[in-house]
Amino acid sequence: MAPKRCEPHVSNGPETDREDELRAYPEDRAGGSRNSRAHRAAYMDETEEEAAPRERRGDGQKKRRSFFGWIFYWGTVAAVWGFILVAGIVAWQATLLPPIDKLAVPKRPPNIAILGEDGRLIANRGDTGGAEVRLADLPPYLPKAFIAIEDRRFYSHWGIDPVGIARAALRNATGRGNMQGGSTLTQQLAKNLFLTQERTLSRKVQEAILALWLEQKYSKDEILELYLNRVYFGSGAYGVEAATRRYFGHGATQASLQEAAMLAGLMKAPTKLAPTKNPTAATERAGHVIAAMQQESHITEGMAKMALANPASVSRNTAGSVNYAADYVMDVLEEIVGIIDTDLVVSTTISSEKQAAAEKALTDELDKSGKRFNVTQGALVSLDANGQIKALVGGRNYQESQFNRAISAKRQPGSSFKPFVYLSALEKGLTPDTIRDDAPINVRGWQPENSTNEYQGNVSLTRALAMSLNTVAVRLVLEVGAKTVADSAHRLGITSDLQVNASIALGTSEVSPLELVSAYAPFANGGIRIQPHIITRVKKNDGTLLYQRRGASFGRVIEPQYVAMMNSMMKETLITGTAKHAELPGWQAAGKTGTSQDYRDGWFIGYTSQLVTGVWLGNDDNSPTKRVSGGNLPVNVWSRYMKVALKDVPPTPLPGFYFKNDPGALFPPGDIAGTWPDPIGLLIEPRNTTARERSLLERLFGG
Repeated sequence: MAPKRCEPHVSNGPETDREDELRAYPEDRAGGSRNSRAHRAAYMDETEEEAAPRERRGDGQKKRRSFFGWIFYWGTVAAVWGFILVAGIVAWQATLLPPIDKLAVPKRPPNIAILGEDGRLIANRGDTGGAEVRLADLPPYLPKAFIAIEDRRFYSHWGIDPVGIARAALRNATGRGNMQGGSTLTQQLAKNLFLTQERTLSRKVQEAILALWLEQKYSKDEILELYLNRVYFGSGAYGVEAATRRYFGHGATQASLQEAAMLAGLMKAPTKLAPTKNPTAATERAGHVIAAMQQESHITEGMAKMALANPASVSRNTAGSVNYAADYVMDVLEEIVGIIDTDLVVSTTISSEKQAAAEKALTDELDKSGKRFNVTQGALVSLDANGQIKALVGGRNYQESQFNRAISAKRQPGSSFKPFVYLSALEKGLTPDTIRDDAPINVRGWQPENSTNEYQGNVSLTRALAMSLNTVAVRLVLEVGAKTVADSAHRLGITSDLQVNASIALGTSEVSPLELVSAYAPFANGGIRIQPHIITRVKKNDGTLLYQRRGASFGRVIEPQYVAMMNSMMKETLITGTAKHAELPGWQAAGKTGTSQDYRDGWFIGYTSQLVTGVWLGNDDNSPTKRVSGGNLPVNVWSRYMKVALKDVPPTPLPGFYFKNDPGALFPPGDIAGTWPDPIGLLIEPRNTTARERSLLERLFGG
């Protein structure tokens, strides 16, 4: 038997050797074999009883988890991987956004607030439709209405509301109630400021990222103020100020509780619920908002009952004729201030009372007689003697047609052009008493006739103008020259090109209502050509003055004696002539009717010393009317309007006339019997004008 091979052993002492041995052979420590239950229990610090179940399962087999253990385990795994996935998606979407250090709230599109002559707002223009308002200026219940229905935990969450998202998901999953999105006001603001309206996961993730950024950068009140000034309310209104003016006809600071509830309710579907389109649904939704406000203790039960019993009513005057004037303001504003990149306040010459009177006079006459006379459209322009536009109606209904016929439509003026013919004749030495023959005439084959096909023989120029005799007007053009007549018209304010031939006597060259009315103004103010204007002042919202109109004109264009003669002649038109149905009690008025060929256009331009007003009626397609002439419907519109426009103004005579003892008696200067000797030196200087000629700079820029 071979001797045992002895391995070298280095001992560190008896205790150390024993510990090493026990580590090498732990079964000795347990007092059993290495495979015994006692061995495993000793090795794993278990008792025999604890190790017994493991033995029964078989050596090396792991303990099975319970059902809830599996759920917990795999739930944890899914949560970890879900977190990693979400973090990856968020990180990826964040790379698609601009760098946070370069992110900024987009500048709100500028709003132009247009004020009437009394300083009251008459219209807003711009992409938003209303000015920006401060949160502090709003009634407290207005922002609370939005919080109650859209984001009840607005002041407690940090941009994203997990509770709201979970609630919305539960309701959507169970089908209880309408589908909900769970977006906070901050998320909605982020979407409106930076993102599109598409419904995708990518957009929702970006929305959440931007909401967190907004909450870090702005206070809750600042976020709420941004939201109320940027959100869309339907019908082209962006921001709460635009919406309250669009739907209720006043500013957001005057909004009632019922109106605030209706506005907040629009957030669910602004286009579908717009009260101008669906008032029933808008009112029903407002009821839900009021209930939510009461539930959140923003209002009392009594306030809620009152609001529910008296729902908000929508203003029906949101698309009135004043919008024609507002559009004209925008047409000329850029020429005055250049590019518009900030909120502006524009003061105008428009009188709200006169504008309303003009709109009513036109629409009432068309409603009454339009169908019978086959006339569908009209326009009215009213200026004061200095050229300020007091009323401007560009059509029958702004909502149906925004085309501004008062400014942009050019039509044949017919006989309303004749005053320029007669003025030219007077300036060549004729007088109102000059006699001319009313008889058939042939001009190189052209044979103009009177509208009645009757002729009166020898008549005075006064009579010929009052009765609108065509043959006399043509004879005067041949006498003084067509170019002289065209020059006279351009000198007084006609800006359109004119055909220089004999037919100019009958108003065959097209002009716009505004330029024709403007050219009559020198007769009303004593001979001064005016600059028709609508803007008097332009300021920024902070009060910085950008433009201030100064008095300006083109200076004298008619000598006083001819002003008096023309006024005496055109005054007769309203007494015995074609406009004898015009009514303006207590006032001295003058004017001229006009009717184009085949009754396509009916005109009346009439004036006092205070106002010059022109009315046009016709059809957009230039089709004939059923005998609308200047002396019927246009005169009726003019009379209706002027009675209201001048009702509180003391009557004053036309230039060249004066009151003598009796305020109702009007006399021309010179021979009262009607003879007109050499008028120079016999006429009274017009009272309401300045005879001093202005320099070129003063004419262009005021002074």
